[in-house]
Order: sequence, then structure tokens, then C-alpha cells
Amino acid sequence: MFVLELSYTAPLERVDALLPQHVEWLNGHYADGTFLASGRKVPRDGGVILAVGEDRAAVEALAATDPFAREGVCAYRVTEFLATVTAPALDAYRQQLPA
Repeated sequence: MFVLELSYTAPLERVDALLPQHVEWLNGHYADGTFLASGRKVPRDGGVILAVGEDRAAVEALAATDPFAREGVCAYRVTEFLATVTAPALDAYRQQLPA
């Protein structure tokens, strides 16, 4: 599982201009099962996405396709973790520690 942290690198006016494209991109990855949750950070200086993926390289490549990243209005920080404990709604994503 991965936490994708977005940090805005441009004024909010530029971010807001790209927001419809970013939301369309998010919705596509919710539809394909990659994204589990997302939202703005408080204060609004970026966002967070909870995602599942094959490996870090694939998730980093996916993040690079975000209109925010393509247009240079945010930087991504990708953190991989093992979700060994989850809420019942996320049971399907529970992971095991390596042996």
C-alpha cells in the first residue's frame, strides 16, 4: 500500500485551474481500484492519496501522469507501507509481513 503526498509548488490559482483534470484523473483510478481515499491537506498546501499498486516504481510512474504533476504545480512524495492492520472495510487490502 502507498501514501502519496502532494505538495503544491505553484499558486492556488494555477492548482485550481487544473483541478477538473486532476479530479477526472483521480476518478479514473478510483474506478480501476487503485485509489482508496484522497483529499486536501489542512491547511490547503497539497493533498494525500491512499493507493494500492504492484510496486513503488509503478505507483511513482502513475503519480507522474497526474495533471498536477505534468503541469508542475505539485511535487509527489511516495511512501510505501505494509497495511498489516486495517478497518473491516479494508480487509481485502490487509497485508502480511514477509517471512
